[in-house]
Amino acid sequence: QLQLVESGGGLVQLGGSLRLSCAASGLTLDYRAIGWFRQAPGKEREGVSCISSSGGSTNYADFVKGRFTVSRDNPENTVYLQMNSLKPEDTAVYYCARRLYSTCGSEWYVLNEYRIWGQGTQVTVSS
Repeated sequence: QLQLVESGGGLVQLGGSLRLSCAASGLTLDYRAIGWFRQAPGKEREGVSCISSSGGSTNYADFVKGRFTVSRDNPENTVYLQMNSLKPEDTAVYYCARRLYSTCGSEWYVLNEYRIWGQGTQVTVSS
């Protein structure tokens, strides 16, 4: 079964850090870009970050630039999202997804350019 599994979410205080992981099983992540998205209650799912298949190119939403870092370990078939300086507005369910392409491109945040989504991991930031 092809699936992505996110982990690493939890409850953290304002200014804290979390590291999310996106592990693949039944498929390889090597040849596809991977995106991170989030969805807060009552809001639409939005793009957070994207990393190319090689890891050489990354994209970030403006609201996380300078605070979040995406990386990948292809031999381990895992992608990471390091989140620092967390704010209450970062509270959401975070998802990873495998992009149709090996690169992120200028429209990396478009949801329908991704297939195979994880089940999500909850991140809650308290003030």
